[in-house]
Amino acid sequence: MELRQLAYFVAVAEEQNFTRAAERVHISQSGVSAQIRQLERELGAELFDRSARTATLTAAGAAALAPARAALAAAEAVGQAVGDVAGVIRGRITVGMVVGCTVTPLFDALAAFHRAHPGVEIALLEDNSDRLVQGVRAGTVDVALIGTAAAAPAGLEALTLVSERLVAAVPPDHPLAHRRRVTLRDLAHHPVICMPAGTGLRTVFDQACAAQRVRPVIALQAGAADAMADLAARGLGVAVLSESMAESYRDRLSARVLDDADIPALLCLVWRPAHGPAVRELLAYGRRAFGGGLPEPAAAGDDPQDSRAASPEEQ
Repeated sequence: MELRQLAYFVAVAEEQNFTRAAERVHISQSGVSAQIRQLERELGAELFDRSARTATLTAAGAAALAPARAALAAAEAVGQAVGDVAGVIRGRITVGMVVGCTVTPLFDALAAFHRAHPGVEIALLEDNSDRLVQGVRAGTVDVALIGTAAAAPAGLEALTLVSERLVAAVPPDHPLAHRRRVTLRDLAHHPVICMPAGTGLRTVFDQACAAQRVRPVIALQAGAADAMADLAARGLGVAVLSESMAESYRDRLSARVLDDADIPALLCLVWRPAHGPAVRELLAYGRRAFGGGLPEPAAAGDDPQDSRAASPEEQ
C-alpha cells in the first residue's frame, strides 16, 4: 500500500468521479483506475461501486476513507515537522480564484511566495465562488479568492479585500444613462445581463432584489465582465457589475449606482481555521501585496481576524 494510492482513493471519493479525480492529481484516468484496482486487491475488497456514472463508496470504501485521510495528513505532518526544524516550507498549496478574475496583487503574492519558497508546488484553479468555498471546506483548496455577500463564509476565516456597490452599466443612449438615481425597480423594466448563479456578484444581486421584493428579467448570463460589457454595449440588456468592474468600460458604458442595493459586493481571501505554514506564509505575502491595510493573518488556533481594504473586484 502506497501513499499515492491513498491519495488517489481520497480524490475519487471526494470528486465521485474518476475523470475529475485524475485531473485533480494530475495523472491519467487509467493511471488512477489502475492504482485503485491494485489497492483494492491488496485490501481484498472493492472500494467503489462503478455500476453508475457516479463513483460511490462501498461499505468497505466508506470505512477506509477516514483512515486514508488520517494517513495522508500524518505523512504531510512529518514533512512539515522536519521543515519547521530546518526552516524550510515544502509541499503543495492549491489556490482558487473566481473565473475571469485578474486581480494583479494576487499574482504578485504568488510570485513572491514562489521565489521565497521554491520547494512548494503551487496549483491555481478557477471556479465560481460557491464551488471554491466548498473546496476550501473540503480541504481540496487551501486558499481561495472569492466574491461574496458575507465577509466570512460560515466555518472559514477571511480577509476582505474589496467592498463595493452594485451598478447598472448601459450604453450612453440608454434611458437609464440619463437618470441621476437608478433603483432595482427601475432595473426591472429592462432585460438584465448578470453573472451565473453561484458567483459572488450574482449572490449579492439576488439578495438585494429579494430585500426589495423585485423580480428582474435575467435575459443573459456571462461568467466574465468583458462579455457582460460587450453584450450591454450592443444594447442587449443592462449589465449588473461592481463599481470597479464598470470603471474599465467607461469608454462605452455609463454606470449608475443602484441606490437601493445596500448589500455590498465583497472580494475576499478565505481559508480554513486549521492551516499549515505554507498557507500562513502565503497569506502574509497576500497581505503585503494588497497593501498594509490588512491585518496579519491568524496562525492556526488564533482568533480569526477581518478587515476591509480597497482594490479591484471581480465576481
